[in-house]
Order: sequence, then C-alpha cells, then structure tokens
Amino acid sequence: MARLLLFNKPFGVLSQFTDAGTDTARPTLSGFVAVPGVYPAGRLDRDSEGLLLLTDDGRLQARIADPRFKMPKTYLVQVEGDTTEAQLGLLRAGVALKDGLTLPAEAEAIAPPDLWPRDPPVRFRKSVPDGWIRLTIREGRNRQVRRMTAAVGLPTLRLVRWSIGDWKLDGLAPGAWREVPLPSGG
Repeated sequence: MARLLLFNKPFGVLSQFTDAGTDTARPTLSGFVAVPGVYPAGRLDRDSEGLLLLTDDGRLQARIADPRFKMPKTYLVQVEGDTTEAQLGLLRAGVALKDGLTLPAEAEAIAPPDLWPRDPPVRFRKSVPDGWIRLTIREGRNRQVRRMTAAVGLPTLRLVRWSIGDWKLDGLAPGAWREVPLPSGG
C-alpha cells in the first residue's frame, strides 16, 4: 500500500536522506523520518523551512514535483523592507529572472504569522523594517521564491512553505511528520 507523509522540515536540514556533499555532517531527513522506502516529492532548500511531502509512490511523486502539473505551492515569506502594492503587482505579473519570466504568482501582504521560533533566529535590525507576504507559485525553479522577492526589492529573511496543493502544514511542529491518505486516483 502506497504511503504519503507530510513533514515539517526544520531550518538547516537537507531534503534528502544522506549527505555526501561535505566532510562536515549536516542534518538530513534520516534524523527525523525512519520510514523505509519513502522519498521527497520535490525539494526545499536547506535554509528554508516547512512542508515537504514524502512518498513511496513514483507516480504521485512525479505529479507533486513535476512543473508540468503546476501544483500550487504557498509560502509565508518574511522580507526585508516595507512591501508596496507595486512590488506585489510585479510578483503577480511574473518576474523576469536570469532563467526567464516566472509564471504569475498570487501575492499578498499579511500580518506576521503565528509560527514557531526559527533556530537560529532571523537577524533583527532596528533600522530596517521587515514584513510578511503570502506567495503562491505554480512552478519550482531553483531558489525561485528568494530570487523573485529579491528581484522586486524585497530580500527574503525567512521562508516557510505552508502548503502544496491541498496539503497543509497545520498543527505539525518542526521535525514532526504525519501520514495522510493518498489522493483519490493516486
């Protein structure tokens, strides 16, 4: 029977089960998820937090991760600076990056969300304002959200993926996971 796990990836953890990248051991999924045969459906950068889906179903993994399916991914993004409607409009229209124009995104300024403290904390600077936006994209280029916000003058300070499709992080503490039913047809 196929399995689907929702995992709240902590800051600093690699989205893979082993680390062959450096001589210094970095935390990986194996320190949190002891379920044989599941693999991440997509990636989440080491310096990003939040929802990562793991499954042992190859077709479902492809449907979640492959950009052709344009599955929406929603992020809560703490940015440096005061967010303007013009900047949000640029994100909504699509942003020109070095690898081409992004698809239009859903973007809105939000109040600071009630999230767990990040370890290590985001550096606070009294002289530089910050704010939060909710950003939903339907593609998954390398470091796309960070590159998009930087391109409109809002460098990312903290990035938390809140949802992928209908799957949400609700009630899942950092480092915790839960199994959920597979979607019908998957």
